[in-house]
Amino acid sequence: MKGLRRYAFYLLLNALVIIMINTILFLLGVSFEDTLGLLVFCAIYGFAGSILSLLISKSIVKASYKVQLITPQNPDPRLRFVYQTVEAMARERGFKTPEVGVYPSRDVNAFATGASKNNSLVAVSSGMLQVLSDEELAAVLGHEITHISEGDMVSMTLVMGLVNTFVMFMARILAAVLDAALRGDKNKGGLGYLGFYLVYMVLQNVLMILAMIPVSYYSRHREYRADKGAAQLTGAQPMIEALIKIDRHYAPEGKQDSLALAKINNKRKMSLFATHPSIEMRVERLRNLR
Repeated sequence: MKGLRRYAFYLLLNALVIIMINTILFLLGVSFEDTLGLLVFCAIYGFAGSILSLLISKSIVKASYKVQLITPQNPDPRLRFVYQTVEAMARERGFKTPEVGVYPSRDVNAFATGASKNNSLVAVSSGMLQVLSDEELAAVLGHEITHISEGDMVSMTLVMGLVNTFVMFMARILAAVLDAALRGDKNKGGLGYLGFYLVYMVLQNVLMILAMIPVSYYSRHREYRADKGAAQLTGAQPMIEALIKIDRHYAPEGKQDSLALAKINNKRKMSLFATHPSIEMRVERLRNLR
């Protein structure tokens, strides 16, 4: 049922985007038939990068974060607890046990990634193992397991593919309309090749910034949903206490973090572009769960 709801959401989202594109083209006086090939090209190009990133995400992450995989026979009882908890939660949610790992970092954080439910990875930082109790750690693992069970990695890939397609397509159309508007009756003038390219690039950046507003909203929705899933697996209080400790021990990486979107905590200033709700808002939501 969850899978059907998710696919229905994407069908509706695609339908709304197509209606919006058609409306904009009509207002600009552009024939959709003349631009169908461009739309197909943009869709292929827009989705290709997102899908490729998803398919190789697990391998890239394991290498870049120096993730050490945990086995059920690990001699460290704390690491065995992590593996056994993930295994039990995955079984309860009805999918194959993800690969489980730990990566060296003083930041108290965790993430899930992978191309599908049955080809996924859950990893926790060494800092998290030092700070959280078993109950709090289990709650965080429940949060990541919920991301996997809800198909959030695939969902975000599809959303980004759709956004890439829309941005590329509309930037090209708007640049072409501006170029045509600047041409005289004798079809002279216009932006020129270099001018067209520069305007196209500027429009792409502007449209991508605007498109990140709904994408960020959806990302925040995913975090609330994953918190709720953790509460269903372990109870709300352990998740609340885990979030408070995670916030208190926040230690950002010194380098650009390519996995910031996937991590349980991304302590950036709240705005329309924030990918995570504030810890305070997440704690309040958990306290209000019925």
